[in-house]
Amino acid sequence: MTTTQLQPMPSDWRRALAVVAHPDDLEYGCSAAIAAWTDEGREVAYVLATRGEAGIDTLAPEECGPLREREQRASAAVVGVSEVEFLDHRDGVVEYGTALRRDIAAAIRRHRPELVITLNHRDTWGGVAWNTPDHVAVGRATLDAAGDAGNRWIFRELVEQGLEPWDGVRWVAVAGSSTPTHAVDATAGMERAVRSLLEHRTYIEVLTDEDPETYVRGFLTQHAENTGKRFGGRPAVAFELFGR
Repeated sequence: MTTTQLQPMPSDWRRALAVVAHPDDLEYGCSAAIAAWTDEGREVAYVLATRGEAGIDTLAPEECGPLREREQRASAAVVGVSEVEFLDHRDGVVEYGTALRRDIAAAIRRHRPELVITLNHRDTWGGVAWNTPDHVAVGRATLDAAGDAGNRWIFRELVEQGLEPWDGVRWVAVAGSSTPTHAVDATAGMERAVRSLLEHRTYIEVLTDEDPETYVRGFLTQHAENTGKRFGGRPAVAFELFGR
């Protein structure tokens, strides 16, 4: 059986917006691509639906949320991202629906990206590895909001708030998909990707008994090398690309 090769991501764009549910969602695989893009002078901004406040069993949400926000901002800075916004939906119970679509459409109108990035919106990660409700809701709402952002008659209140329609989204790239179509060379960005994920140290130390750097480097390197088998043998970050 022939393995389908992944195609290079489009390069004719200037601005990207990454929309995910939680702190660390982007760092588990996307950061090497984002570092490469910011190296090229492209603008990338992050929007997170939650502050990840329900993610650490030993920390109350009131303490956990601000800590994870700080870690996320530090993590973004490592890969050249300075704009990080939080929509303040509740971690663990994000609901797909018009409220979430509206918030994401508003963010797209504010940032006016050509490329939107999100995380796997399907029920599983492929096979029987079940996805979380927050990822599903935010990923699906982001795909829908890319169209909502360009229609002035959907969420008319956004125009009243000064957010004019933006119909310039050309692609939505889904990370963590089990059916990727495109990839970005991770070679130049891998060290910063490792450092970026390590900024989520509080979360990682709860997640694993392994040394944090050993865990992070092993996880990211293995995924990049596995993806690279379909991308000319170069370590890579994979995306499923939806054109608009």
